[in-house]
Amino acid sequence: MSVASPAPEPTVEPNSSAASPLATLPQFLAARARQSGESRTAMREKDLGIWRPISWAQYLAHVRRLSLGLRALGLQPGDKVAIIGDNRPEWFYAELAAQAAGAASVGLFQDSVARELQFIIDHSDARCVVVEDQEQVDKLLEVKDQLPKVEKIIYYDPKGLRHYDQAVLMSLDGVQTLGDAYEAEHPGAFEQAVAAGKGSDLAVICYTSGTTGNPKGAMLSHDNLVAAVRNLTAIDPMLPDDDYVSFLPCGWIVEQVFGIAAALVEGFIVNFPEEPETVQQNIREIGPRMMLAAPRIWENLVSTVMVKMDDAGWLNRKIYAWAMRVGYEMVDRQATRAPIPATLRLQHLLAERLVLFPLRDHLGLRKLRRAYTGGAALGPDCFRFFRAIGVNLKQVYGQTEISGLSVIHRDGDVDPESVGQPIKQTEVKVSDQGEIISRSPGLFLGYYKSPEATAVTLRDGWLHSGDAGLFDEKGHLVVVDRMQDVMVLSDGTKFSPQYVENKLKFSPYVREAVVVGQERPHVGALINIDMGNVGKWAESNQIGYTTYTDLAQKPAVYELIARDVARVNQSLPQAARVHRFILLHKELDADDDEVTRTRKVRRGVIGERYATIIEALYQPGERVIVDSEVRYQDGRQAHIKAQLAVWTMHDQEAEIAA
Repeated sequence: MSVASPAPEPTVEPNSSAASPLATLPQFLAARARQSGESRTAMREKDLGIWRPISWAQYLAHVRRLSLGLRALGLQPGDKVAIIGDNRPEWFYAELAAQAAGAASVGLFQDSVARELQFIIDHSDARCVVVEDQEQVDKLLEVKDQLPKVEKIIYYDPKGLRHYDQAVLMSLDGVQTLGDAYEAEHPGAFEQAVAAGKGSDLAVICYTSGTTGNPKGAMLSHDNLVAAVRNLTAIDPMLPDDDYVSFLPCGWIVEQVFGIAAALVEGFIVNFPEEPETVQQNIREIGPRMMLAAPRIWENLVSTVMVKMDDAGWLNRKIYAWAMRVGYEMVDRQATRAPIPATLRLQHLLAERLVLFPLRDHLGLRKLRRAYTGGAALGPDCFRFFRAIGVNLKQVYGQTEISGLSVIHRDGDVDPESVGQPIKQTEVKVSDQGEIISRSPGLFLGYYKSPEATAVTLRDGWLHSGDAGLFDEKGHLVVVDRMQDVMVLSDGTKFSPQYVENKLKFSPYVREAVVVGQERPHVGALINIDMGNVGKWAESNQIGYTTYTDLAQKPAVYELIARDVARVNQSLPQAARVHRFILLHKELDADDDEVTRTRKVRRGVIGERYATIIEALYQPGERVIVDSEVRYQDGRQAHIKAQLAVWTMHDQEAEIAA
């Protein structure tokens, strides 16, 4: 059994729970408000084009009023409060308000459909649900008959809700008014409740993405979340003047740790975008010093750059290509600790001035001290791209069940093929079966109402991740794939579909890829084109189209994708190369249960739903007819009939190799 030894204990800081009574997130908030009051900014929200600051004192005041209002409505210690909406200060207020009352929060993804919300809200026994707007209210009212435990639906954006008269509805302002009255009758009640909180209290229930079944509710205490923050910041310090842009779903564990827990423990500023569609623009305005994003975000940024460079003039393309070659060489030498010649240093200074710094500035990343990617594997090509342009991008590895963090790259020791080394107070091993297991103070309390699932995942104090991995010669953890997803060809060759998929998604024209080949003679792929980028390419090349399905089946589009598949194949072992592929007639969609809300592929669903298409990859024909069902967010269903082409790669590869 290979073992990574735990690192030394972190130094205790003055405001840590070991040196002071601060143990819960509301206690950290109260302490920040006492220390900073109105003098320091805790949050900023962009509203009507203006960045509006919120001080620590205002933050606490909102939480106090809402927490007491919830208690006036009957919320008791041990209860659950579900929260749905985009990233807004009110989301944070609701979570802290629930915790201050001794309850726990349950975060949900804002793009979830009604049936998904119903399952989690009912399973978690939530007594009230705090939602953003009319859209979320409508979803809940649609399934209200299946939510017998829900007593109140509290909304904080009243637009469109004026004529709703259901007794279950109440505005957040109305609840805060109740809180004012409650405080007048029970002076000091909020402070007493916050002081009574213990680090071992349940803070949040984070539901997993549910790639193989219904989501499971991982129970995390305040101690779990604070330990995750402490053990990360012992490696990567976060400063009070740092800016952080909160745009990842608030119900996701990584945003719980970074956006909520770390901001309270370390005191940095959280900024909320005006709209989900303006995130990139708002990042440029703020210029954050640290940033966390899911792989899909980083992949989209790469696609944006690559498409724009394809449209640039020949001289700009030449200069860009030269600068990137210099950037890649610098990154590769740094990764291997190879000496950097003086000529390369001079070239890099020039590349930085002409291309790399302006590119970082354009993307809003010029002030970044550190950037992180987490939640799923980011392809090494995409990872190297950001390192090459000067972004200190690092991998965060962990699971919801260990507070999202167990392994991270250290500054100056970053390898695109690995995820780094364990954080402080964290042990990580690879079992005899090749499974990554770990334990730390961030380890969860168990799954809510599911002792059987807890017993499977948590054994002898170790979290069994289900991921296959190994430690390299530098002591870095290399994550291969999900153990259940590692595939074996008919000749016994093993390969990681995720690795090949990430290589394919580095193309700006590929949005999603699903690689198949289990017990088959060769590797095949189902590919989703990127509608925006491919559509723009088609228009530039005077190729007309009507729908996604029509565009995906254009012969010229197949040739476009084939060129990128060929480039990927050149970097893969012979056995893992994609032999045949099909461009799908529709995008894989979370509403159709084909991917999770965090864009993880549900391989079981894909294997069953697209069985005919997958079989066509291994038949001699060049066409396959499909008749599939599509389910829209409002519950409507439709059928799509299409004839899909099957592309064989050997001719294209011969052309590329030549």
